[in-house]
Amino acid sequence: MWPGALPLLLLLAVLLHPSRCTQGGKVNFREKEKQVLDNILGPGRYDARIRPSGENGTDGPAIVRVNLFVRSIATISDIKMEYSVQLTFREQWLDERLRFNDFGGRLKYLTLTEASRVWMPDLFFSNEKEGHFHNIIMPNVYIRIFPNGSVLYSIRISLTLSCPMNLKLYPLDRQICSLREYSCLKVDLLFKREFSYYLIQIYIPCCMLVIVSWVSFWLDQSAVPARVSLGVTTLLTMATQTSGINASLPPVSYTKAIDVWTGVCLTFVFGALLEFALVNYASRSDMHSDNIKKQFPPSDQMEHSSSIDPSSELLEPDGSANFAMKPLVRHPEDTMSMDKLQQCEIHMQPRKKNCCRSWLSKFPTRSKRIDVISRIFFPIVFAFFNLTYWSTYLFREEEGDE
Repeated sequence: MWPGALPLLLLLAVLLHPSRCTQGGKVNFREKEKQVLDNILGPGRYDARIRPSGENGTDGPAIVRVNLFVRSIATISDIKMEYSVQLTFREQWLDERLRFNDFGGRLKYLTLTEASRVWMPDLFFSNEKEGHFHNIIMPNVYIRIFPNGSVLYSIRISLTLSCPMNLKLYPLDRQICSLREYSCLKVDLLFKREFSYYLIQIYIPCCMLVIVSWVSFWLDQSAVPARVSLGVTTLLTMATQTSGINASLPPVSYTKAIDVWTGVCLTFVFGALLEFALVNYASRSDMHSDNIKKQFPPSDQMEHSSSIDPSSELLEPDGSANFAMKPLVRHPEDTMSMDKLQQCEIHMQPRKKNCCRSWLSKFPTRSKRIDVISRIFFPIVFAFFNLTYWSTYLFREEEGDE
């Protein structure tokens, strides 16, 4: 055999022998990961029942950092005062017993799917009503162990949590729903109610009902069936609207902003119905006065007028009227002529002109005057109420946000 053939055969044997190293000299770190896991979590090496030491190996508390990623908010129930949320919940802490060699930074972390193999913080949600983990297709949970012993725990959960609400500003309110506090952990979720829905479904319809009730002021006072049906219909519709609003809210012991609105609107509608009752009474009173006037012809009135005693002193020296000094009526047989009657003048102090009275004097009957006053009074008062309501509750909302 040739002396130089032995090195050549050894070289061929090395090249043909199966190697566990990949091309370029890279190590299979999947096998290294298994070896590291067996090394740090093997039997007798790690006890998950023991809490890790504090910072710098002291016996202090284990610091757990928590963060939440809210994936979706399903429902917010005002009646039950609860909300449902789906979130990704993460915890991170340091366990120096889980340190391992990262092979020069090439093994970034280890992954576990069994949370029971390492120590876990005893964190819980104190206001939880219902909750469940997500297991489709596999359990949505993982644990990552980093070379310095840091542990990251991540899980996707769905929770139904209680949220005591203050509905005084409903529906202009904002609610802060907390996940409560345990040790030093507290999470606050701020919910702002979308006002456009309530503006379209509640506020505008109530305004329209109030305005429709004012149509009664423009109808003739003799149109009793039309005015009664209009007033009763708007009143029942407003009452139904109020009942529907309260049915979707929990019973509370304080007055809400929506209660103030519906209560005042209901009062305006009821006031319009009472206004017609007053108009109807005034109309019947006017008719009764007209009937009395028709029973006495003008000639009778003149005869009674002619019996005034011209010698009666109706005026005091200072010019003020005095109707009690002398009798004003003489005997029927002692009448005076029209010439003497014309000479009898009573000088009264002229009243000051009043623009409102002069304007109302254009309407001969009291019922018509009540309708005319209501046409102006009701819209002005309702506009003033709107100005006060919106300025009060909108400013309260801004103060609550601060």
